[in-house]
Amino acid sequence: MAYDEARPGADVLHHIILEGREQLTVSGVEEVESFDENSIVMDTIKGVLIVRGENLHIEKLSLDGGDLKVEGSIDSLTYEERRNAQGGLFARLFR
Repeated sequence: MAYDEARPGADVLHHIILEGREQLTVSGVEEVESFDENSIVMDTIKGVLIVRGENLHIEKLSLDGGDLKVEGSIDSLTYEERRNAQGGLFARLFR
């Protein structure tokens, strides 16, 4: 996994490209909160995005451009609004 740390600027757009449910490219990523082989939780400029699937791995993460590439079997993409630290990660995942 390649990793570059910096924050995306205000002019960054948010795009999602899903190719064959096996390759996902997301722009406008501000931070990856957590990840494992079944889910990836990230803050984007449009809210919290949760990617669920199997055998997920982050191929590339570039926070200076706000880009993330994921490979694996992708089952769902879900957005949530940002919340004020109410219950943490597990509370958000299981609501």
